[in-house]
Amino acid sequence: MWPFGVWVCLVSGTLAAAVEVGASDWPCWRGPDRNGVSQDAGLNWRWDTNNLPVLWKASVGKGFSSFAVADGRAYTMGNSDNADTVWCFDAEKGSVLWKHSYACELQPLSYEGGPGSTPAVANGRVYTFSKGGDLFCLDAADGRVEWAKKFDPWPRLEGDWKNTWRYAGSPLALGDRLYMSLGQAGMALTAKEGSTVWQSAAGHPGYSSPIPFRSGATAALAFFSGHAVIGAEAETGKRLWEIPWHTEWDFNAADPIIHDGSLFVSSGNNAGCALYDLAARPPRELWRNKSLKTPMCGAVLWQGHLYGFNDADLSCVEWSTGALKWSERSLRRGSLLVAEGRLVALSENGTLAVAPATPQGYKPILEARVMTGRCWTSPALARGRLYLRNAQGDVVCYDARTR
Repeated sequence: MWPFGVWVCLVSGTLAAAVEVGASDWPCWRGPDRNGVSQDAGLNWRWDTNNLPVLWKASVGKGFSSFAVADGRAYTMGNSDNADTVWCFDAEKGSVLWKHSYACELQPLSYEGGPGSTPAVANGRVYTFSKGGDLFCLDAADGRVEWAKKFDPWPRLEGDWKNTWRYAGSPLALGDRLYMSLGQAGMALTAKEGSTVWQSAAGHPGYSSPIPFRSGATAALAFFSGHAVIGAEAETGKRLWEIPWHTEWDFNAADPIIHDGSLFVSSGNNAGCALYDLAARPPRELWRNKSLKTPMCGAVLWQGHLYGFNDADLSCVEWSTGALKWSERSLRRGSLLVAEGRLVALSENGTLAVAPATPQGYKPILEARVMTGRCWTSPALARGRLYLRNAQGDVVCYDARTR
């Protein structure tokens, strides 16, 4: 069992210390606090748009896995010839330090296919998960397999859509536990051996990743399944609450956001978004609209406002009321993070944009077409290095440090 203080560090915004990485590392999906907010400071966004400072490039195979960056190394995943590869790069130079490959179907169902999960680095280990259900614990130093498990596709239950993109949720490593979006409401394993601590009932897990929070004095996790958002005790997996949420194709992929006792949930395919009061039992809906319909990468909450990609544009929505503050149609269906109070957004067509994160409007200080092909993968920012990729597996690392 993890120390209580580790969870306190997590919810107070210091997860980086809890997982023993540097303050500016990006050790897991959506960064050190799993909220898409970077802790980097002193960044340079005044680039010459015709001469972006590139540190290195690579090709990793098809997929949508983002980057985990810790202790001078960058990790991601891709698929070539129906085999996944976990890549470990030198974060500064881009040289390949090790790689680990295994058989896995590409499964290009209505898109390029390949892995959608992002590695997690904690305590000298790297945890990776394939769309086919291959879970690996690798030694971060050399890629040696410490343990592995295989999860078969979940049984189709009544009410499930037939079409499925299999697994996409990223591992969450905390203390001596590893949490996965498996079953209807998650699963917990021991981080060191991979033995099962608890698991929820079989069912569609959705495509999002576990989100840690506190429910009073209880350490808890939120799981966005195929049909609901479910809160569960971290220790036992016991359900705390359940909010029904139905979308076409059960396509719930954007992580929910929990802040000050409220939960924000959003999906694409015209489903829309809503805010719930978690203090009520059952949770009480505070507002609901279609101002933010995030199909894949979740929104980022910054100073009372949500910023995210709709099905068609980049939008800003007020957290407390759901009021739409602005939308920008020149950037479509992408992903973003926030660094130093600025949006760092990558549009589906490979346009990188940097703009102040403010409800007053979208006023970019940088816009540049930096990649070709489809770009759905969330950017990562660690120690002034910005990591981007496209669906074909072209990777580029830009230098955003002040010189």
